[in-house]
Amino acid sequence: MKNDEKRSHRLNYLLRCYLNNPQENALYLRAKQMGVSDSTAKDYIRTVIIQAQKIYTK
Repeated sequence: MKNDEKRSHRLNYLLRCYLNNPQENALYLRAKQMGVSDSTAKDYIRTVIIQAQKIYTK
């Protein structure tokens, strides 16, 4: 699996988690469980929150 595919799958999974439990700390822990660095986990959080906001505003 390519890196961009892996990132996409991870972001989709985290988005589903965030929509079920919209807490940043829980999302950060989920991202860290994937074995990513702190900066990558924070990047994932920002991306997921932006995507969730787009969903909520529709």
